[in-house]
Amino acid sequence: MWKRTIAGKELHFHLAGINNQNFLMRDDETGTWWQQVSGKAISGPLSGRALEPVSMDELTFDLWRTESPDGTVLMPDPAYQKKYEKATWEKDYENLPVVLTFSHTPLKMRDIVIGIELNGVARAYPLNLVLRESPIQDEVGGVPVLIAVGPDGKSVRAFRSELNGTRVELFKRVDAQGWSLLDPSSHAEWNFQGCPSTKMPGASCLAGVPIMKDYWFDWRQYHPATTVYLH
Repeated sequence: MWKRTIAGKELHFHLAGINNQNFLMRDDETGTWWQQVSGKAISGPLSGRALEPVSMDELTFDLWRTESPDGTVLMPDPAYQKKYEKATWEKDYENLPVVLTFSHTPLKMRDIVIGIELNGVARAYPLNLVLRESPIQDEVGGVPVLIAVGPDGKSVRAFRSELNGTRVELFKRVDAQGWSLLDPSSHAEWNFQGCPSTKMPGASCLAGVPIMKDYWFDWRQYHPATTVYLH
């Protein structure tokens, strides 16, 4: 997700094509072509520029509604209803061949990964492994990170696993009172938004880390030096 302004100028985008099964956009104002996955202008007057990313989550609707009870929902436009993909589109796409393949890699081309890029360093986490081993403590680009699956067992978020410059090791706790991330040394708890769920004087929320949920072949194409977490 990207802000659609460059140097204070608002741009309007439309589908221009598909590259490696990845969306290509063209803005009406300058005719520049943009790559969806990177937000970078690849052809036209603004070539070389990049859109500013917007913090976002990919959550189940039930969890989102719990966290944002006053949120609004973007409904389908009846005028274009017939052009929308079917609810089974993800399953249908699994059978399509990919344009690019990467031999001698530990993952299948259509494996879903959670991608993180920090300080110029990229790392991919297979989604099935994340769902099985959550929370995962790791380091990317010198930054301690924690990847956690939420109380719905499907939604994923990542955080900097440090407070006031000190690293913390957190574990998932699920009991009759709900889901939390627990620091066993202090018995402090955080919720899935990374904020203290117990009273801790001076405690602050964990800083979020941007993630991208993507097919392995797509993440690898745009992050050729990526490593893969396989613990």
